[in-house]
Amino acid sequence: MNTMAVLQSASAIVIASWILGAVAAAAPQPSGPRLDFQVQEGLNINRFVREGNVAAHLLLRSGTDPRILITFPAGNSGVGLWFVHHAGKASWTLRGRPGAVHDSDGSGRVLYGISTDATLEEQDLQVRQAVLSSIRVLRDYQSLGTVPSAVTVAPSVRGRTLSWSRDRLDGAAGYRLVLEVTHGQLRAGHIRAGPDGKIGLRITGLTGETPLTPLFGRELLNDSAGSDAAARDTLTFLAYREKLLAGSWRFDTYFGRDTLMAVRLLMPVLSATAVEAGLSSVLARLSVQGEVAHEEDIGERAVLDHLKSDGSRSAAPVFDYKMIDGDYLLAPVASAWLVQDELARPRAAAFLAAAAGERGERRGSRGAALVENLRFVLQSASAFAADPSRAHLIGLKAGFPVGEWRDSNDGLGGGRYPYDVNAVLVPAALEAAAQLHDSGLLSPYLNAADRALFGGASQMARVWRAKAPQLFEVAIPRKAAGSAIETYAASQAIAAQPGLAALGPDDLRFHAIALDASGMPIPVMHSDEGFALLFEELDAERVDRALTVLMRPFPAGLMTEAGMLVANPAFCAPSLQARFNRNAYHGTVVWSWQQALFAAGLERQLQRRDLAPAVRTHLVEAQQVLWSAINATRSINNSELWSWSFAAGHYRVAPFGAAAADADESNAAQLWSTVYLAVRPPGVAVNALSGTRARLLPARSALWQLQER
Repeated sequence: MNTMAVLQSASAIVIASWILGAVAAAAPQPSGPRLDFQVQEGLNINRFVREGNVAAHLLLRSGTDPRILITFPAGNSGVGLWFVHHAGKASWTLRGRPGAVHDSDGSGRVLYGISTDATLEEQDLQVRQAVLSSIRVLRDYQSLGTVPSAVTVAPSVRGRTLSWSRDRLDGAAGYRLVLEVTHGQLRAGHIRAGPDGKIGLRITGLTGETPLTPLFGRELLNDSAGSDAAARDTLTFLAYREKLLAGSWRFDTYFGRDTLMAVRLLMPVLSATAVEAGLSSVLARLSVQGEVAHEEDIGERAVLDHLKSDGSRSAAPVFDYKMIDGDYLLAPVASAWLVQDELARPRAAAFLAAAAGERGERRGSRGAALVENLRFVLQSASAFAADPSRAHLIGLKAGFPVGEWRDSNDGLGGGRYPYDVNAVLVPAALEAAAQLHDSGLLSPYLNAADRALFGGASQMARVWRAKAPQLFEVAIPRKAAGSAIETYAASQAIAAQPGLAALGPDDLRFHAIALDASGMPIPVMHSDEGFALLFEELDAERVDRALTVLMRPFPAGLMTEAGMLVANPAFCAPSLQARFNRNAYHGTVVWSWQQALFAAGLERQLQRRDLAPAVRTHLVEAQQVLWSAINATRSINNSELWSWSFAAGHYRVAPFGAAAADADESNAAQLWSTVYLAVRPPGVAVNALSGTRARLLPARSALWQLQER
């Protein structure tokens, strides 16, 4: 139905008195100090508020397609308002700080949210669509332009106020969005500016979903955590006793992989409470086979799932198990905490003995749940350990084009057997299973068959470590590599010379991003060697080669002044290169946590005492290059990802989602991008050859100095 017609026909409706007055301030709650911070990213103003039992993320989008979003960690819920596309470039300004509010619905049930005043420099606004539901529904509308008819609601109009309100589909307390025009006019379905060309709005968004229990202060971080205020604020907004949220606004709920990677990288600075909150959330959501849940559908998204699958209006959570990497991440992270961390050892047995879940979640103990995951790991890895051939690698699940962190449809370039899972995470999980078994912590949860199975874990790890990586080998003759770099650089209007200068005389060798269904390598260079540096036991040659290949200047390697790219398709066919461009979610873009992963891996390798001086020197050089790029982009490091532009011989950061061609937009607050609270630059680097100390090189001078070893 046409929105303008709805607005006009609804103008005479008498609506409830809650629209007429200001929404009451939320009652004080014993939930820590108020959290209030803002992130400007491209066209988006992001304002984060957590006070009492209210946690909310306000997003105001400027430009030709303005929109308003208020999303809530409670129930992964949100309200959003999209306006009709126009030729002008609307520009938002927040006036004052948002206030935490509460109200009740028509049945007297409590609603929690925020209210704020904002100004928009634009002559005319026309509402296109309001969506009040699960964030998953808002995400789908933003990316696909579709919304289930069951959740649509017509606006109500009274004087200068527009409002949308509805119960959840199962009858539970739902959602409300109120837009009061404080400057300008609301007339005939349009919001028109005042004489000064500005529109003033009071925006209120509320949800009836149950608030989460926040972690903050010493409950979250210990004294060794970094002092970066932006990272601390971001992590605090995303941290709760029930779970750690993956990112906001798009992922305000549990994601297994994100939780595990963030816990592993932040572990040195997290409190025991926070580490165990993360681990327990993963264990509580394991499948009956022991698989790690990738994502959860909760709140109204769960109701929609049940309506589709069984016709019920149940709100029981629905878990997604299509990803495979999380299955092999749990063991290394659990071992790092329960076995290797001195803080955890006295409490490890009690942690495992505790119940795995609450309120309809998984039954049994955490220890039993962990054993089920480890049993799954060992059984799924046994075929390759007995016969290390391509046919026995761990592949994506049938019918799914995704299965690990590069979870966009083109993220693996059509690959079926990912490098990171098979060459790194499976052997790391097997080794971790052996460590956990040897520790004795699992004894209360093992049966006789388990003991025999677990006893072979170390040998299985050795086979996987020796045999799996070589199946992903790519070798390109030096002349062909140089020609590919020149051709690709010309197609992208970037400089080829720095990359060409970094090539040595030998063939270019690297590990493919994945193997295709026939077992052939897909020759996309990638950043997943960071997993190997952090989780695996590498020989010196593999360490040195990983550094040489990955730290070369793009497009010979992955390094740019805007950061380390997660993919380089320069050596692929043009049709595949087009799927890995700088507008693609997992293309030639920079993911903050991937840089942190690589940095943590470099630090781990530098702690070894068995590496030759030349390899240690190469590690120090790589550390200098990487941290020069990280420091040059520090203002955006808490974001999910970013793209780049190239001009006058230099790369520059470009916010992902700012360009019309971008596949999606970045989260302004991302859980695993806060890991720089624990992963920090070395103030000095030790030169292994001479024992002297070397200062970090300036960003531009360091970036291009790592040459062929």
